[in-house]
Amino acid sequence: MERLLRLLACAAAAAVLSGIAALLGFLAWYGLPVLGAKLFFGDTTFYDAVFRLHPVWNGIWPAFAGTLCLVLLTMALALVPGLGCGIYLARTDGRGARFLSAAVDLLASVPSIVMGLFGFVLILFLRRTLAPQATTCIILAAFCLALLVLPALVVTTRTSLESLPPSFERTGLALGFSEPQLLRHLLLPAAGRGILGGIMLAMGRAAEDTAVIMLTGVVVNSGLPAGLAAKFEALPFLIYYTAAQYADENELARGFGAALVLLLLSAGLMGAAWAMQRGMERRWRGVK
Repeated sequence: MERLLRLLACAAAAAVLSGIAALLGFLAWYGLPVLGAKLFFGDTTFYDAVFRLHPVWNGIWPAFAGTLCLVLLTMALALVPGLGCGIYLARTDGRGARFLSAAVDLLASVPSIVMGLFGFVLILFLRRTLAPQATTCIILAAFCLALLVLPALVVTTRTSLESLPPSFERTGLALGFSEPQLLRHLLLPAAGRGILGGIMLAMGRAAEDTAVIMLTGVVVNSGLPAGLAAKFEALPFLIYYTAAQYADENELARGFGAALVLLLLSAGLMGAAWAMQRGMERRWRGVK
C-alpha cells in the first residue's frame, strides 16, 4: 500500500509538472518571437511612450504599466489590514476573534465576478447619494481586488504565526519582551517565509484576475493611467480581448506576447518577494 501511494503521488506530481511545462512551452513558442521593444511600444519610441509624449496604439506598454500600478495599489490597500488581522487572530482567542475568522472565511468564498459586481453596484450607489460624478476607475478596481486577496494574507499570516514552536514565545517572555517587541523581533521574522508566501500569492492573484477589473474600470486603448480616478488598461483583459476579437495573425501573436509578459511579471514580483524574505531571514539570524 505504501509503495502504491508513493507511485500515485509521483504520477500525480509528474502529471502536474508535465502540464505546466507544456503550457509554458506553448506560450514561449508563440510569445518569444514577438518579445521585444516593438511588442511593448509598437511604432512609438521608448522615450515618447514612457513620458506620455505620444500614445501607444499597437503595443502593450499601457496595459503593462496599468497592471503594475493596479498590483501596487492593491497591495497598498490590502497589506496592512491583512497582516494586522492575521496577527490579531493568531494572538487573540475570544468571541470577537471567532466572529472575525468566520467573516474572513466568508470573504474567501466570494467569487471574483461577484466582487466585480460589488464594485459596480458601489459606484451606482455613490452616484445616487454622495458623489454624482463617481465612475469606475483604477482605485475602485484596486479596492475590490484588495478585498479579494485579503483572506489569503490573513490566513497565511495567522497560520505562519500559529505554526511556530511555543518555545519562541517562552524565550521572548523570559527575555522580558513586551507583546510588540515579541512580534517585531522574534515571531514575525521567524514566520516571514510563510507570510511572504501569502504576499506573493496575493500579488499573483491581483495581477492575473480579469473578472473584477472588467466591471470596475478597465478599458481597451485607454492609455496610461492618468490618476486614481481614471480608466486603465491591464494585461489580463488585453489577453482576453485579443483572444476573443483578434483581427489577424500579428494581433494574435501580440496576445501571446502579452501572456508571456504577464507570466514574467508575476515571476518577477515573486522573485522580489523571495529576495526580501531571504534578506529578512539573514538579518534575523545575524548573517551579513
